[in-house]
Amino acid sequence: MILIYICILYSFNIKNSYMKIISLLTAFLFLIQISNAQENPISNDKVLEIGIVEHLNEYIPDDIVFHNFDSVDVNLKSIIDKPTVISFVYYTCPGLCSPLLNGLAEVIDRTDMTLGEDYQVITISIEPEDIIEVGKEKKKNLITSMENNSDFVNQDAWIWLKGNQENITKATNALGFQYKKDGKDYIHAASIMVVSPKAKITRYLHGTYFLPFDLKMAVSEAKEERSGPTISKVLKFCFSYDAEGKTYVFNITKITGIIILGGALLLFLILIFKKPKKTNSTI
Repeated sequence: MILIYICILYSFNIKNSYMKIISLLTAFLFLIQISNAQENPISNDKVLEIGIVEHLNEYIPDDIVFHNFDSVDVNLKSIIDKPTVISFVYYTCPGLCSPLLNGLAEVIDRTDMTLGEDYQVITISIEPEDIIEVGKEKKKNLITSMENNSDFVNQDAWIWLKGNQENITKATNALGFQYKKDGKDYIHAASIMVVSPKAKITRYLHGTYFLPFDLKMAVSEAKEERSGPTISKVLKFCFSYDAEGKTYVFNITKITGIIILGGALLLFLILIFKKPKKTNSTI
C-alpha cells in the first residue's frame, strides 16, 4: 500500500503527462495485484481441497494399516526401514495415475541405485474398492516395461497396498495428498513423496516425470534423515492443476501479470532515482 501512495503522490508532482500516466498505471497495477491476493488467498491445510500440502520433517503415524497383494495386513510405518518413495494412485484412474506410475518405473530403471537395497517404493491406492487383481496386472505391466531393475521389483521392493477409507485418509492427510472424489473417479495431483528410514517426510517430487539425479539426491537425503527443498517450486507457481481437464496448465495470466507489474515497478524506480538533467540558464 505504501508503494501505491508513493506512486499517486509522485504523479501529482511531475509535469510530464507521459510520466504521470506511467506512475498512475503502476499504482493501478499494484491495486489489482492486492485485490487478486485478497480474493485468492494462499491455500493452507484447511482450505486446500485438491493438491499437495508439503509436510516436510513430519512423521508418518504408527497406526496406519493396509494390506498387500497377498491380503496380509501390514503396518505402513513398520515396513519403512530404508529410504522409501511413496505414491498415491488408484487402479482405474483415466488421468494422471498411469503417467505417474510410468514415470516412476522409468526413473527406477534409469537410476544407478539398487531398488530393494538403497531404497524401496510403496504405492498406495486411494480407492477402497480397488480390485487387487487389477493392481497386480498394472504392476506386472510396469515390471515388463523395465530393463535394468525388474528383478528387484519382483523381490517385493515395490510394495503395493490398499485398505479401507479410514486408513487411506490417515495416510493422505499425513503426507499432504489432497484429493476429491468425482463420480467414480478422483480428482488429484501428481506427486511422489520420499520418506526416511524413520518415516520422516523429507522430499516431494511433483509431476509425472522424474530425473534420476533428483531421485538419487532425495534418497541420499532421506538416508541421512535430512529434508530437502522442493525443486519444482517455480514450476508449481507457473503451473496449476485443471481439475476438469485432469492435467496441469500454464498460468499465462499470472506470469504475464507478474512481468507487466515488474516492468512497471522497474520503470517507476528509474523515474524516482533518475537525476534530472541540468539546464543552462542565461541572464
